[in-house]
Amino acid sequence: MLPDKEIEHDVFLGLGSNMGDRSENLARAINRIGERIGKVIIISAFYVTEPFGFESENRFLNAVCAIKTGIRPMELLRRTQEIEQEMGRMVKSENKVYADRIIDIDLLLFDDRVYAGERLVLPHPHLHERAFVLLPLAEIAGEYVHPVLCKTINQLKAELG
Repeated sequence: MLPDKEIEHDVFLGLGSNMGDRSENLARAINRIGERIGKVIIISAFYVTEPFGFESENRFLNAVCAIKTGIRPMELLRRTQEIEQEMGRMVKSENKVYADRIIDIDLLLFDDRVYAGERLVLPHPHLHERAFVLLPLAEIAGEYVHPVLCKTINQLKAELG
């Protein structure tokens, strides 16, 4: 599917890695996003975080990047999953149980779109519950208004504590 050249979408992607050279993994993923998905506008700092939803001795490195793209959401999802697979990630989770990963790329926000499908929910259904997403997202888009909760990212971060 070709990009929609007439429309540029504002997209926020969450990235995480807790295996190998974590900062190199994030940098490689961001580079591939820029090559295959759209123009990377801004990248948050990299945050060291504890694993969420599972036990591991490996801490995560997390970041958020903002991109401009002409690609539609389902094609964007396909391309992010392709990047994950090329970097060595084979499955997102097994039976909804998380595990260590070389790279994780999550579609957090796509313009102000609200969408619920079998493979994709926009905005990301858990972004407001996760400090490892809200901290870097607030750094680069604190005044962005969540299209469902109608609160800024800074407000959501403050509510999380």
